[in-house]
Amino acid sequence: MTYLRLFLEFFRTGLFAVGGGLATMPFLYHISDTTGWFSHADLANMIAVSESTPGPMGINMATYVGFTVAGIPGAVIATLGLVSPSIIVILIVAKFLETFRTNRTVDAVFYGLRPASCGLIAAAGLSVVSLALLNLNGAPAEWFQWKYIALAAVILVLTRWVKPTKKLHPIVFILGSAAAGILFGALGI
Repeated sequence: MTYLRLFLEFFRTGLFAVGGGLATMPFLYHISDTTGWFSHADLANMIAVSESTPGPMGINMATYVGFTVAGIPGAVIATLGLVSPSIIVILIVAKFLETFRTNRTVDAVFYGLRPASCGLIAAAGLSVVSLALLNLNGAPAEWFQWKYIALAAVILVLTRWVKPTKKLHPIVFILGSAAAGILFGALGI
């Protein structure tokens, strides 16, 4: 039953999360709330792992959740659930490609999906920022995660305004952030 639920939850996510990996975040919050498989705080770890591993973020997150819930079979089932709607839609579109290509209504629908996709991505971005940089559950003095805000500011400065580091590959900053997180954890900061 867990495998079926994994497949269906991620099938729904794949069907409605238009816009890439961050657009899956609202659906992951829903999965967290309805299934109890992981907490909202666990999403921060999932994002870190998904962003730092090769491949699309949405698929990495589905695989991560599936593995956490039901091991390797769960990872495969959750991933298949996420990609199945895209495969089905692509097969249907390929079948009717000539009709869709000249249909103004379909063109208008896809044009209308752009703002929805931007909204989902913006909501996911705000969720990531609030998870990583804010802790609104504590006392007002503890709302801001200053060490993470400082790390984000350093990365912003290095990627935008410091010429020698401006053109470095993003993996350098991902690895540097991972090292900083390990150091923070080891020092108990």
